Amino acid sequence: SRFETCWPALMKDSHGVIIIFNPELPSHLKEIEMWYSCFVQQQPLLDSQCLLVAHHKPGSSEDTENLSLAYPLNKLKLIHSNLEEDPEDVRMEFMKYFRSIITIINENREREEMSIIS
Repeated sequence: SRFETCWPALMKDSHGVIIIFNPELPSHLKEIEMWYSCFVQQQPLLDSQCLLVAHHKPGSSEDTENLSLAYPLNKLKLIHSNLEEDPEDVRMEFMKYFRSIITIINENREREEMSIIS
């Protein structure tokens, strides 16, 4: 990819990764494994710091709703976004995700402060 040279800058000090993909495209399902490997595993971030979003375009087929992803992607939080039907659900899931990231950041900060003190 043309942007690979920018990846280290993007990853530096990042606390979370959101991967949005089109579940109808088989090529996307292969690509998200690569994104997960580069941006989550190699950082390393916790799986809880990664959110997968299967985005359904208006009028897309419904059979991708019960998407089963292979290991290790099946360990990640997966939400389906369909902005026509339930934008509120997606908003709630994003809020939950951001709250969990803030909790992790605060815990890490407290741990660092304790290690400086002790």
